[in-house]
Amino acid sequence: MIDLPALRALVAVEQHGSVVAAADILGYSPSAVSQQIKKLERQARVAVLERNGRGVLLTERGIALAGYGRRIIGELEELQATLLSDPSSPSGTLRLVAFSTACRGLVGPLLGRIAVTSPQLKVSVLAEDPREAVQRVTTGEAELAVVHNWNSVPLAIPENLALEDLCLDQADVLLNSSHPLAARTAVEREDLLDESWVSTPAGAICNEALLQIFAGLGRVPDIRIYDPDFSTHIAMVEQGVAVALVPRLGRPPLPDNVAAVPVVNPVQQRAVGVVYRKTMSASPNIRHTVGLLREVAAAQQLPTPG
Repeated sequence: MIDLPALRALVAVEQHGSVVAAADILGYSPSAVSQQIKKLERQARVAVLERNGRGVLLTERGIALAGYGRRIIGELEELQATLLSDPSSPSGTLRLVAFSTACRGLVGPLLGRIAVTSPQLKVSVLAEDPREAVQRVTTGEAELAVVHNWNSVPLAIPENLALEDLCLDQADVLLNSSHPLAARTAVEREDLLDESWVSTPAGAICNEALLQIFAGLGRVPDIRIYDPDFSTHIAMVEQGVAVALVPRLGRPPLPDNVAAVPVVNPVQQRAVGVVYRKTMSASPNIRHTVGLLREVAAAQQLPTPG
């Protein structure tokens, strides 16, 4: 008989790349995970890991066994989410990951509604960019993630995840009121070629979206300042030292001397949605939380995709 905790340990090693990383995710010590792996090898009568320098690799049999393990764990998760849950009473814990502006604009109001409608449901929140959020849901570190998909920077969604659209979010270029373009009703990308920019760090999705604005024009934006916090971007625009591309969702009130001007041709827009594992699609916790997120987006009059 294959031991389920031992199988979970192998799947965690496969997903996270090492015994130490698997132990951190599972909440065990590395030695405990190693003991579970050894138990699995005794039960299966095959080696499932092999040394690779200071790390480990799954053997051919280990890869096959981990594949079976993922399916078994997924079926158990689906059972827990459907037959063993009360659809009329969301309860227990829900681990949610969301990008920073969604935390401010959507998740904050969501938690307020949950406190009123379903106090037995305890939600923990982690702020991370969509790529990391998708990875956490894929590997079981979270049940639900709020993500965004820029029209110019698509987000890859693994096959074991479902994606539901929530709303659309538009980004504006922020300009100091003394800037010659600040009085415009809209600007095109050609108007912005010679500006100095503040941006999220290189590699972040919003940074890639900014770079994509100028794709095909033979130029890249002159980024002088990198900072992950859009509040800093607003402060730099207020000082007149840079311009910024800042989404509307979760954006704080702008200072009097900062103007928000839409970018057109193309409009800078991202679709905001939620992802969860397909095995959790009927979970009362997931369905209740997604429904409340839709209510929050509608209350803010955010447009819907399509």
